[in-house]
Amino acid sequence: PRVMNLREVLQAFLDHRHDVLTRRTRHRIARIDRRLEVLEGYLTVYGNLDEVIRIIRTHDDPKRALMKRWKLSAAQADAILDMRLRSLRRLEEASIREELDALKAERKGLSALLKDKKRRWKAVAHEIADIAQRFGPETELGRRRTRIGEPPQKVVVPIEAVITREPVTVICSAKGWVRVVKGHIADEAEVTYKEGDRARFVLPAQSTDKLVVFATNGRFYTLGIDRLPMGRGHGEPLRLMIELGNDQDIVSLFVHEPGHKLLVAASDGRGFLVDGDGVIAHTRAGKQVLNVSGEVEARACVAAEGDHVAALGENRKLLVFPLDELATMSRGRGVLLQRYRRGGLADVTVFTLAHGLTWTAGTRRRTQHELEPWLGKRAAAGRLPPAGFSRANRFA
Repeated sequence: PRVMNLREVLQAFLDHRHDVLTRRTRHRIARIDRRLEVLEGYLTVYGNLDEVIRIIRTHDDPKRALMKRWKLSAAQADAILDMRLRSLRRLEEASIREELDALKAERKGLSALLKDKKRRWKAVAHEIADIAQRFGPETELGRRRTRIGEPPQKVVVPIEAVITREPVTVICSAKGWVRVVKGHIADEAEVTYKEGDRARFVLPAQSTDKLVVFATNGRFYTLGIDRLPMGRGHGEPLRLMIELGNDQDIVSLFVHEPGHKLLVAASDGRGFLVDGDGVIAHTRAGKQVLNVSGEVEARACVAAEGDHVAALGENRKLLVFPLDELATMSRGRGVLLQRYRRGGLADVTVFTLAHGLTWTAGTRRRTQHELEPWLGKRAAAGRLPPAGFSRANRFA
C-alpha cells in the first residue's frame, strides 16, 4: 500500500483493465482449444457411427479401443463416449465444420490480440467507452436511484440529561488554584486558601454551566464546571487543566451565558466586541480571539451590557464613548479605545449612561450620574476621573 496521486491511480486502473483483458483472452483461447479438439474427434468418427456403436457395445474398454482405432486423444474419446444416442443421430458434418471454422477464426483473432499491445490497449479503450455508455447518468442502470434530501435534524442531548443540575460556587485564588463547592456561598470570608494565597474569583453557578477563562495571551479557554475538582480542599492549578504557559496569567474568569456579547481589550488600548458564543473553545489549547504580540497583552474582558464604554488609562485619564462606535469581530487587534501619551489601558467597562457610571472605592460603591465632561469620541485621550474615584485605578 502506498499514497498515489491522481495520475498514478488512473494508470493503475488502466493497467488492471489491461491485465484482465490479457487473462480473459488466454482463458478463452484455452477453452477454444479444448472445443476444437472435441470437434476434430467428432469429424474423425463421423462416417463410422455404426462402428463406434459396435465398439461401445462389444468392448470391455471402449475408450481404449476408440483411441486405438482412430488415433484419438483421451479427451476426444471421452467426448464421444459421453454423447447421448439422440446426439449421435443429429451429428452432421456440415454443422461440425461450421462451428470448427468459427472457433478457428476466433482463436486467430485472439492470438493476434495477445501479440499486439496496441490492439490490446485499443480494446481496453473500447471496453471503458462501452461501460460509460451502459452506465451513463441517462441510462436505466446508471441513473441515480437515491434521493438527495435535507440533512436530518441534529440531535442535541442537553447536558442536564447526563449531569445533575445543582447550585455550586466556583472558587479561583490569585495563584490560579480552582475548586468547586456545593451550594452558593453566602459569606466569602468563610473560604480558606493556601498560605500566601488569597481570593480572586468567587462565582455562583450551576453544575451544568461552562466556565470561560480569558488569559493575557488573548486566548479563551472553556471548562465544564462538572469537571472541576470538588470539595473543601484547595483545588488544583487551573493552568494544568488548560494549555496556559507559566508566563501567562488569567485576566477574567466567568460563567458562560449564551447570547451575550463581550468587550475585549489589550494593554495598548485596542479592543472590539465579540459574540460570547463564538469564544467557546473545544480543546485545551483554547481559542485565539484578541491578537497580541511583544509587550502588549490582553488586559480586560467584560460583558457588553449597556450603551456606553468607559475606558481608564494607566495615566488615570477617563473616557466615555458610545458602545456603537465599536464593531463586532471574531478575531483581530481591534480599534483604539483610548489614546495615551504614556502607559496603556488600566481598565474598561460597559454601562448604561442613564444609570450612571459605578465604581468601587475601598469598601464602598459610588455612582457618577453627571458624565458630560468625560463624554467624547472613541480614541480620544479623556480627562481625570471624578473626585473620589478609586485609587486602585479600576472600576471594580
